[in-house]
Amino acid sequence: MNLLADNLFAQKLADHSMPLRHTRTEVLQVNVGKLCNLTCIHCHVNAGPKRKEIMTRETIDRVIDWLAETEIPKVDLTGGAPEMIPDFKYLIERLRALTPPRHIMDRCNLTVLLEPGYNDYGPFLARHKVEIIASMPCYSPENVNAQRGEGVFDASIRALQVLNSLGYGIEPQLPLHLIYNPNGAFLPPPQEELERDYKRELKEHFGIVFNNLYTITNLPIARFASWLRNNNQLADYMALLNDAFNPATVEGLMCRNTINVSWTGEVFDCDFNQMLKMHWRESDRPLHLWEIDLVAVENREILTGNHCFGCTAGAGSSCGGALV
Repeated sequence: MNLLADNLFAQKLADHSMPLRHTRTEVLQVNVGKLCNLTCIHCHVNAGPKRKEIMTRETIDRVIDWLAETEIPKVDLTGGAPEMIPDFKYLIERLRALTPPRHIMDRCNLTVLLEPGYNDYGPFLARHKVEIIASMPCYSPENVNAQRGEGVFDASIRALQVLNSLGYGIEPQLPLHLIYNPNGAFLPPPQEELERDYKRELKEHFGIVFNNLYTITNLPIARFASWLRNNNQLADYMALLNDAFNPATVEGLMCRNTINVSWTGEVFDCDFNQMLKMHWRESDRPLHLWEIDLVAVENREILTGNHCFGCTAGAGSSCGGALV
C-alpha cells in the first residue's frame, strides 16, 4: 500500500472495529483566517503576513447568529493570528454578549500582542476573560527561533510577562496555557514531564507562570509537509505516525465533539481537514455553518485521511494537548 495515498487510517480504524463518529458538539472552532505576523515552519495553515483570507463581519454575524440558537459551551478562535482580522474585537464582544455565556479561547502566537496597533489587545482579552492558548515551542531561544523566526523567543517572553502582569496564569478567570510543537519530524515527549521543565525554566529565568502545557504533534500537511518533502523525510514521518498508532486515543479525538468552521463559513470536522478542503457536503457542494442542524450531525461519520495518524500517534494529539 502507498502510505501517502491510500487511506490507511480508515483501514486501521476498521481493523480495530472503531468507527469514528461525531458525538455531542462541545466546541465550535472558528478559523478566522490565514493572516499572521509569523511564518512558522510547522504551520498547518500556511499562514503569513501576506495572506488575504480573513473572516468578514457579515460571516461573523452569520456564525454568531447560528451559535446563539445553540448551547455549544466553548468557542475556540484560531488562525493565522486571530487578533489580526479587523473585526476581532467585534467578534469577541458579540460572543461575550451571548446567552447562555460561552467560554472563549484565543489561540495566540504571543508576538502579535507586541506589534504596533495591537498593544491594547492583552488588556482587551483580560477584560473579556478570554482564555489564551499560546504557541511556545520551547523554553530555549535556539529552538523557538529556528521554528518560528529570529527574535520570536524574546518577543514571546515579553508578551508572556505582559500577560502575567494582567493576571493571566495567576487569576482563575484568566487561564494561560502554552503549546509545544516538535522542532522536527518526531513525536512530542511526555506532556507532564515537559510541563514540569517548562514551568521550572520559565519561572527561574524569566519569572513567568502559566497553567498547563499542551503537546501537539505536527501534522504532515501544508507548510510542514513541504518542509518534510524538502528534507526527504515525508515517507519516514508518515511511517513513524502509522507505527505509533494508539487505539486508546480515538475516543478523545477533538473531531468527535468539535465543529470547525472556516473564515468563509464552510464546515469541517477539524482544522486540519479544513486545510485539506475536506468539506462537509450536501449534493456535492460545501455546507456552511448556518445550514447545519446541530442535532442531525450527531453520529455523523467523520472524514479521515492519513494525516489523522498525527492525532492518534503515541499519547495522541488534540487542540488540548495529549489524549492519554
